[in-house]
Amino acid sequence: MVPEAEAQDVLDELQRLRARVPLLTGALAASTDGLVVAHDIPGVEAEGVAALTAAALGVSIRMADATGRGGFRELLIRGAGGYVATYAAGSSAVLTVLAEDRINVGRLHLEGRRAGARIGELVDAAQDRADRPVPPSRPQQPRDLPRRTTTPDAT
Repeated sequence: MVPEAEAQDVLDELQRLRARVPLLTGALAASTDGLVVAHDIPGVEAEGVAALTAAALGVSIRMADATGRGGFRELLIRGAGGYVATYAAGSSAVLTVLAEDRINVGRLHLEGRRAGARIGELVDAAQDRADRPVPPSRPQQPRDLPRRTTTPDAT
């Protein structure tokens, strides 16, 4: 989905996010259909989290639509041991973060939204480049073309 260079840029953003918010225990960027773009989630199966994120995203989109709340922006789940938050990241990706229970939720949202916007820009730009048709290659001309010779006028 995303070329290696852009996936590395996304991973760098995930790592910067975790550095800015020390109570985050993991961060993952995935396509909206559940494929991992990049992850920094030690001890957790990234592919499983990406697939579950896609399933939760589908339900969230339907819920927002059914209640007239507009397009999906974010989803917050609070469990006994902490939070799972998912943020829209452009038109074809999402950011999911895992956080400890004692995190400041306002800070989580602030940083998660910012990181989601940056990741969305990276992923959408990569998608745009991938979707652009490659211009057809020009046929190569033989290098040694015969030279035109002119014959003198027979006047």
